[in-house]
Amino acid sequence: MANTNKLIQDTKNDSENIVKNGKIVSMNYMSHEVEIELYSKFDFEGFDKQTIIDWYKLNHLGRRLDEKAALYLKMAKGWSYHAPFAGHDGIQLALGKIFRQNKDFLFPYYRDMLTSLAAGINAEEIILNGLSKDTDVAGGGRHMSNHFAKPSINIQNVSSCTGNHSLHAAGVARAISRYNDDAVSFYSSGESACSEGYFYEAINISTLEKLPVIFVVQNNKYGISVPLIDQTANQVISENFKGFKNIKIFNVDGRDPFDCYRALQEAVKYAQSGNGPAMVHADCDRIGSHSNSDRHELYRGTEELETVKRRDPLMQFRWHILDRKILTEKELIALEEDNKELIFQAADKAEAAPNANGDSWVDFIIPEPYVKLDDNTEFELSEDLEQIHLIDAINNTLKEEFRTNPDTYMWGQDIGKGGVFNVVKGMPQEFGKSRVFNAPIAEDAIVGSANGFSRYNDKIRVVVEGAEFADYFWPAMEQLIECSHDYWRTRGQFSPNVVIRIASGGYIQGGLYHSQNLESVLTTIPGIRVVSPAFAEDAAGLLRNAIRSKGTTLYLEPKFLYNFKYASGPKTPENYVIPFGKAKIRKKGTDVTIVSYGNAVHHSLFAAEELHKEGISVEIIDLRSLAPWDKETVFESVQKTNRVVIAHEDRVTGGFGGEVASTITSEMFNYLDAPILRVGSKDVPVGFAKNYENAILLNKNDIVNTIKKVLTY
Repeated sequence: MANTNKLIQDTKNDSENIVKNGKIVSMNYMSHEVEIELYSKFDFEGFDKQTIIDWYKLNHLGRRLDEKAALYLKMAKGWSYHAPFAGHDGIQLALGKIFRQNKDFLFPYYRDMLTSLAAGINAEEIILNGLSKDTDVAGGGRHMSNHFAKPSINIQNVSSCTGNHSLHAAGVARAISRYNDDAVSFYSSGESACSEGYFYEAINISTLEKLPVIFVVQNNKYGISVPLIDQTANQVISENFKGFKNIKIFNVDGRDPFDCYRALQEAVKYAQSGNGPAMVHADCDRIGSHSNSDRHELYRGTEELETVKRRDPLMQFRWHILDRKILTEKELIALEEDNKELIFQAADKAEAAPNANGDSWVDFIIPEPYVKLDDNTEFELSEDLEQIHLIDAINNTLKEEFRTNPDTYMWGQDIGKGGVFNVVKGMPQEFGKSRVFNAPIAEDAIVGSANGFSRYNDKIRVVVEGAEFADYFWPAMEQLIECSHDYWRTRGQFSPNVVIRIASGGYIQGGLYHSQNLESVLTTIPGIRVVSPAFAEDAAGLLRNAIRSKGTTLYLEPKFLYNFKYASGPKTPENYVIPFGKAKIRKKGTDVTIVSYGNAVHHSLFAAEELHKEGISVEIIDLRSLAPWDKETVFESVQKTNRVVIAHEDRVTGGFGGEVASTITSEMFNYLDAPILRVGSKDVPVGFAKNYENAILLNKNDIVNTIKKVLTY
């Protein structure tokens, strides 16, 4: 320790950096004695003096902003979530600098403050985000602090779910490739996110399609408190991905911006060559805790914490500048004082900005549709029109929309052969593999890449088969949630313009994994539309509106109805569009109202036909659209019949009918002469044998008996 003390004293005396055995360095930094351990090379070759100075100034500014964030936290003035970046300086500075505003696409993660600063978000905008101000360019305080974004220059607003933006980065890279652009998509996150399944899916589709995406992995050896040794057998994360074909891997010192920048330059060249994606694996230190709510001293030893502090990249950078006489210490201090003043000014402006307006929560939940309720675009169809099956109505509409808009794309499982039910037959042949193509069996990748693809430009519309059967859609739910609040959390700056087609329901003897209905879950998610047509003309009109509209629509196709003759309808003209949230009265009646949708509409019609023989008049409302749903038409019917049965194929417990029943009860109670009754399938999985299916799924007799029950109340 005596030698170290002497070094500190010597530094005080002459303000010069002193090295002992090429390793321990003491310097007088901002009136503080700092001891560092030389670790990074900082090879400045190829970089002019001004660039080196500018990069140091930016690095220093970022670190002071990081400290400012912690100070705001202590004062309880904002930044309720803060993940410090100290120790990641080199890779973040280089990544921000390699990014080209309004050209490339950057997907940072919650620790990427310096990345964002270097990429084009200024100090005031950083503070606005941390304080959740209304003028925060990421989304006006709607997203968690320390989630930096600036969509106006292509710095994307990403999720808090670690690594899920990897699929968005791959998706927009697919669009870059399709449009023959020389842009690059950059994904950035920590090493622990590489354990997520969707990260492997992103790597898989990127290497399969040779997409221009660069995966930047900032490896600080900890996922909150979970050490890397508990994450994966390979402590160098990039080793896990060497078996993937077409990917080029670079391992860099994440503390050294010059080493990182050179590697990123090579990665960009490789990605732009069309040979595949690149991975830049940066070895970093996490000098601080994971975040403000983490006490890292509980799981990290004193020796380790002291070691990473002595490897501080900012101090390494500073020492090399002084050692090579690029600037004197006096000049460095002046530069650092400039940053201090810059932050004071930025903070004054940001603190004076208006707070987030909570009353604006209602804005930007979902974009306006192509056709609105009051547009009156739905018209009566001539009885002379050719009658077609529901499956053909979907097929025709898809083809018409693809011909109308060349920026429309489709992918999914078995798409290459026309889909598992032949719904999209002929489309791969007519529109080519660049627009209609197979996807790997990876539902999360199908939906996540659609989200990313639609970021490339606002004209793009993506139609995906989210899963071959609704039962297999669950892996994609994580990406559906992203689609649901992208528009809201960016305050209208981005909406995933995606239609997700899902073959739903039973009656095909499909058993447990081919008979599910998902609408009871899907309709609880704000920010998405959910439709379920029961007739061919509705299938066409709703699909056309879904494709032409901005935002995300779940298009549920009752697969039993594809070729069901009673679901046939007139072949619609190309301008036929049905508004969302507009029900249709399938049969007028006076004694009881049935509210239904999908397969259950037909069971209701059969039940009404039977009850008509007994003198019972049934009115049947086909909702068609579940989110939003048509309360007005339902309420008008309730006022007329005073009795309601809600029939759906899904299970009664937790089914969508509960929402309809609750709304009618709360708003139309005075018109009811009997309790609202619900009828659906049994609360049990659907068995495979036909006798199980007959016993479990909703049928005509179930509806008949329920109507008689409500009429006898």
